[in-house]
Amino acid sequence: MLQALFNLRIWPLFVKEFHQIRRNRRLVIMLVVPPTLNIVLFGLALNPNFENLRLGVVDYSQTRESRDLISAFTEGLVFRIDGYFPSPDDMGSVIGRGNLDAGLVIPRDFARKRARGEPVDVQLVVDAVNANTATIAGGYAARIIQSLNQEISMSTVRPGANVHLTLLYNPGLESAWFITTGMIGLLLVLQGSVVSSAALVREKEVGTIEQLLMTPAGSSELIIAKVAPIFLLLAFDIALALGVARLVFGVPMRGSLLLFFVAASLCVICGIGLGMMIATFTRTQQQAQLTGFFTNPPLAILSGATTPIEAMPRWLQPVTSINPVKQFAVIARSIMLKGSGIGVLYRELLALVIIAFVMISVSAWRFRKQLS
Repeated sequence: MLQALFNLRIWPLFVKEFHQIRRNRRLVIMLVVPPTLNIVLFGLALNPNFENLRLGVVDYSQTRESRDLISAFTEGLVFRIDGYFPSPDDMGSVIGRGNLDAGLVIPRDFARKRARGEPVDVQLVVDAVNANTATIAGGYAARIIQSLNQEISMSTVRPGANVHLTLLYNPGLESAWFITTGMIGLLLVLQGSVVSSAALVREKEVGTIEQLLMTPAGSSELIIAKVAPIFLLLAFDIALALGVARLVFGVPMRGSLLLFFVAASLCVICGIGLGMMIATFTRTQQQAQLTGFFTNPPLAILSGATTPIEAMPRWLQPVTSINPVKQFAVIARSIMLKGSGIGVLYRELLALVIIAFVMISVSAWRFRKQLS
């Protein structure tokens, strides 16, 4: 394989693929217009809802009054306790890794101030990467405190507690930040699958596959010459998607741009592998498009890019782990909004590497088998 990369016979095939793509105006338009429109439209239109938000608790008081407050947060369907922590810093690091949606900090003098009739401040820390989640958490917390204060006022004249809401990573509660960062991976995979399947199936339709087999180039060289131009063109979509997210919605880039491009490139490879696999099962572009109707909707629905994974049935949620769009959505949001590095995202990056390797290997094996 490495010798094929440096073999001069591959370059005429490489140039031939670029000329063929350049003459296909519909394919060039497909690489530019759909990603731009989809990111803008989805960012403006979608607004997901969440239930069972993961709540961490730092209870310095450790009293009956503090336990009553915690119980009040878990009585509804919005919050569920997902762990107790010794300090806000420990809880904040877990929120930063995306393992908690919110955190409740109860001060040490909570019960004492309640007994003295003094107002008490409690803190609710919310991961505001998903602005809709932060809005729900803040509104529901306010209602919980209000209800608790009413119960206290009915039994005593002592003042109740006040909540101070802290929004992390998305203080402006911009819902578009959550949507657009998830849509980038979805569009890269879908674009990769559509473009690569269309390019490979077209070779079958016009009969150039048989002509290529008559050349001295080997099957590995043919596969690389097919995939490399598509990958380079789709790399342009990475920059295009970032530009749209930044210019239209003001999405920041707080982490490493290089790490983002590496992860996005793995996402593109997954899409190309999917498209190659579709091409090996179909003979015409119409068949490839129909096959895409069976593969693309599950990728979108089970990705967490447009719909919350927490809203899915529990038995279905583990299936999303093999979805490259889901893994990249976590990476994109963590890098762009939280500034996370590889030390936090190595699991998702490793999952993307494995998925990309498996999809490219299987599809290349099938394509090579058909060539021979």
